[in-house]
Amino acid sequence: MSLSRKKLGLGPLPRTDVVKLTITLSVEAKSRLDRYATLHSQVHGEAVDAVVLIPHMLDAFMKRDRGFKALGSKHSVD
Repeated sequence: MSLSRKKLGLGPLPRTDVVKLTITLSVEAKSRLDRYATLHSQVHGEAVDAVVLIPHMLDAFMKRDRGFKALGSKHSVD
């Protein structure tokens, strides 16, 4: 099956306003992130740096997290 037919959990990246944060990753997590960025670039036909993926991946994770949604509806987040 070609890469163009396969889907990744993270789609094309939208343009957004940003806030800069500094994070620390394990060597293994950074390696997986680099591999994901390579595959994302191949699937979507646009080169993307691994660091650019992090906020989009975190946002996608939080949007799908049922526990976060359930607690978020009961507690306001400022």
